[in-house]
Amino acid sequence: MRLNEDPAAFEAFYRRHVDAVMRFVVRRVSDPHLAADLTSDIFLAVLDSAHTYVPGRGSEIAWLYGVARNVVSAQYRKAAREARATDRVAGRRLMDDDDLVRMEERIDAERQMRTALGAMHGLPEGERAVLELVAIDQLTVTEAATALGIRQVTARVRLHRARRALEHVASPSAVYVEGQA
Repeated sequence: MRLNEDPAAFEAFYRRHVDAVMRFVVRRVSDPHLAADLTSDIFLAVLDSAHTYVPGRGSEIAWLYGVARNVVSAQYRKAAREARATDRVAGRRLMDDDDLVRMEERIDAERQMRTALGAMHGLPEGERAVLELVAIDQLTVTEAATALGIRQVTARVRLHRARRALEHVASPSAVYVEGQA
């Protein structure tokens, strides 16, 4: 992928995927400023690591979700370190009122998904990660395996276990996406 060499290609890539990335982020954070910053950080990471994308190993969306998971995880680790060192995080970028309203609308729209993710909290991390990518982010099992850096058979086993564990909590349609077994 030559995104860092071709501004038009990056713009097209960004426009194709920005909404999916934003949904991915706002399900994981409730602060609109942080969600906007993480989304920007994800696309900056894409520019920095575009040379690592290998089409034969999976789709670009699977690779993008892998980058997004890494950026969000890094943010959680950073926040934990900062919380131990200080009570307050400084230097937040200000958003104008329109940006803030749009971000709050997205967060409200994803509130139900965050609730569903809360129900999945008791699952082991590996099972939860596969279930999120398949049932919520609409990736195929193969794409989810690529994004997580695991084998496809491992992803299928984890997905099966997650669905079985959630059968008593959620309706089957909430954890099964048609055609993505």
